[in-house]
Amino acid sequence: MMSDKTNHKKPVTEEIKTQIRILNVIVVLIVYALLFLIVRFLYVVLNYVPTTSVVAIISIVSALVLIGLYLSNDISKKAIKKIEEYSNKLNTLLTATKDMREIIYEDMLLDNIMDKSLKITGAGAGSILLVEGERLVFRIVKGGEGKGLLGFSIPRTQGIAGWVVENGSALRVDDVRNDDRFDSQVDSVTGYQTRSILCVPLKLSSGVIGVLELINKEDRGFSHEDEEVIAYFADQAAISIARAEFYEDQKNYEIHLTDILIDAIDNHIPAKRGHSRRVAKYSLLLARAINMSEEERRRLYRACMLHDLGFLRISPDNILSQENYKTHSVIAHEMVSPINFYKDVAQIILHHHERYDGKGYPEGLKGEAIPIEARIIAIAEAFDAMVSDSSYKMPIGFSAALRELQHNAGSQFDPELVEIFVRNIERDYMEQRE
Repeated sequence: MMSDKTNHKKPVTEEIKTQIRILNVIVVLIVYALLFLIVRFLYVVLNYVPTTSVVAIISIVSALVLIGLYLSNDISKKAIKKIEEYSNKLNTLLTATKDMREIIYEDMLLDNIMDKSLKITGAGAGSILLVEGERLVFRIVKGGEGKGLLGFSIPRTQGIAGWVVENGSALRVDDVRNDDRFDSQVDSVTGYQTRSILCVPLKLSSGVIGVLELINKEDRGFSHEDEEVIAYFADQAAISIARAEFYEDQKNYEIHLTDILIDAIDNHIPAKRGHSRRVAKYSLLLARAINMSEEERRRLYRACMLHDLGFLRISPDNILSQENYKTHSVIAHEMVSPINFYKDVAQIILHHHERYDGKGYPEGLKGEAIPIEARIIAIAEAFDAMVSDSSYKMPIGFSAALRELQHNAGSQFDPELVEIFVRNIERDYMEQRE
């Protein structure tokens, strides 16, 4: 039978309000009693009131004063404690909401949401289940014995989580043993005993995308305030999850599109087969050596993969013509600039054939006016052209290629980057899988 006590626990704020009302009544009684005593001693007409009654009134007033002081002290302590708890929860909520907006990877985001939810409520364990078709899939589990639940799924209508998905509203249960909506299947899988639960929907305007479950609060059952704060947090979390999923879909699309373009370049110019991936490998070696950030390395990698994209618009028979060859960076720039997720590499691609002495193309940029990523690609591309058997140039070997880079340092190439590249590249690195 479904428990009638579910979600009926009185909020602490209501308890404080009730005590304040009682305190107000006591204060009124004290005031009236004191007024009576004052009038009694001022007016002889009230001398008929026996002394014992006066003593009794004074005793009652004293008792009421003591009760009032006790209640006042108790209310103050509870109010201060409640304010501190709320303040901590709100501070955590604000920090968590800010963090969520900055996290773009879904696995990191779910982990962050779970950590902050446990901290806000003091729950012993928790999980996030996302709707996938007709199933609810455990995507993150923390606390208890829940590691084996990752990837585990249940029907989207099953248990308390299913009820929350179907109804789109939060559910707080103090004792799951008295609630027919609770399904013990998950506990049988983990061996963990669920006692109390707070489950809130992850909702978007399009519908519920999952649920956030919190289990077994450490010191007592989940409160009304826990529910309010987590319900708000879940709304923000749902938006962040949807954004992360969109970002990952976009990245997946970008990865596949890039692979398609690279395959097209390899098939268009067999002499350059694998060239873009090798340039990316050598460039990232140099990027790590100069401590480029992860985001900068990702941008460099994309630029390496697409730096020769312009050759797709040049006939294979005309590629070796110097006039046609020099146009490929401009063409590639024109091709990627209109695409949002390639825009940040457009300038790198445009300038990867500039020379450090300013005698390159297409704009004759000089020195550090050339984007550092373009200067890195220039070194990596020249090195690959000199050592690769599949290059349209005659390979000259590892050591000779390094000497050639050093010979052209300061004129064609950035001298500092050449020195770092030569110091870090090893012959074995060329044979490693790309």
